[in-house]
This record gives sequence, C-alpha cells and structure tokens, in this order.
Amino acid sequence: MENKIILKTSNISIGYSHKKEQTSIAANINLSLEKGKLISLIGANGIGKSTLLRTITGIQKPLQGDVFLNAKKITDFEPLELAQNLSVVLTEKLPPSNLTVFELIALGRQPYTNWIGKLTDLDITKVNEAMELTQISHLTAKKHYEISDGQLQKVLIARALAQDTPLIILDEPTTHLDLLHKVALFKLLKKLTQETQKCILFSTHDIDMAIQLSDEMIIMTPENVVQDEPCNFISKGSFNTLFKDEHIVFDSQKGKFIIT
Repeated sequence: MENKIILKTSNISIGYSHKKEQTSIAANINLSLEKGKLISLIGANGIGKSTLLRTITGIQKPLQGDVFLNAKKITDFEPLELAQNLSVVLTEKLPPSNLTVFELIALGRQPYTNWIGKLTDLDITKVNEAMELTQISHLTAKKHYEISDGQLQKVLIARALAQDTPLIILDEPTTHLDLLHKVALFKLLKKLTQETQKCILFSTHDIDMAIQLSDEMIIMTPENVVQDEPCNFISKGSFNTLFKDEHIVFDSQKGKFIIT
C-alpha cells in the first residue's frame, strides 16, 4: 500500500530556547498529515499556532522530538530539497517590487531552475497550471500591488502550487478577507486537495467554516494538541474547551458556535 503520510511528528515539544532556558508552549504532539487532506489548525489567540507551524516546517527546531517529512527527519533536508517537498505561505507583507502576478508565481519554481534562474517550458507550464487551478489567469500581467487582498492570497497559493510540493502549509490565509472571499478561499483549498492530492494544512480563526470544510482538524488548547475529524470532535465535545468564556458555547446540533 502506498504510504499516504507526508509529514508526521513524533512526541515534539514546541517553544523557545533562550540561553540555557527553555520555554515550552506545548508538549508530546503527535500529528500525521496525509495526501489529499485539507487540515485546519485552530486554537485561541496566542496559544502557539504559528510556533507549531514554524516547527513542523523546519523554520525553528522542536525543543524535543522529531518531525519527519516523507519519512526523513526534516533537519536532514538540504534547503533546496526541502523547498521541493514543502511550501509555506505566511501572512507577511510582500517586499516592494514591480513583479507581475506571473513573475511572483514563477518564484515558486526557484527550487528547480538552474543557477541563472531561467524558466524552462516545464516551469512555465507549472505556473500556468497553478494560475488555472486558482482561477487567476486573467491577472497574469497585473502588478501584484494592483490587485485586491483576496486576489493576492490566491496568487500566493498559486506560487505554492507552482512550487509543486506534496505539502502546502498556510498561516492564517483568510485574515483580512471579507466573508465572500473567505468562503471562496476555503472552497478553493478544498478543491485543490481533491484535484491535486496534495495535503494542505492551514491555521485559521474561522472555526465554523473550518468545521464544515476540513477533512481533519488540529485543536490546540492549553492542555494538549489533538488531531481528528470534525464530526468526532463534535461528538466528543472538544470544541467546548476552546474558549474559556461562558457566553461562547458550541452547539453540537447545529455544528457551530453560538453567543449566549
């Protein structure tokens, strides 16, 4: 049977090391990210979602335990090899430039181009495919600062698709988007996992939407980090532990949070 697990963590602890002191945010985290799955990461503000994403993408080291990407320790990857197996979309502002949408997406091909950075026919095909999948082909000649936030988010996802990795990780991709664009982006991520069989993991505050569209969810609370299907979390009452506020309750019949 083909191995569907792209990334797994083995008892990792996440946090920060300063001089000789370690500050742990969460411990004994065991996650498993599989092909073709849309997985959302949720938790209250400041719980450590970004730290978890930075740790599993190799940007920062775990305090303990190991992260395996395609059965190989993430720390054993050369940067170029890592960029061919994992793409990351962060929420940072783009540096000032005159890049067109096409050129910005083409940056996703950097792990494959030769030292001059010249795009081959294959590179150009991958960029065009990524634009078609994200439905932004009509923006190809636009400068990146001439498009809306929602369009730019799609461009950044297209750049990750052009990078052609089995795993794409996004940190808060729906921040700054209105409801219409949030729904469109969630549906796009769902469609991409189904059509490309890539695994997409994203952190989000839009929990109700994540419950409806994710194949699996990872919930971070001060006590633990757990992964399961949304329906199982609902039946176990797991969403009730997310917010320490008596006025925010999870209605398991409706499958969403209500304010009392």
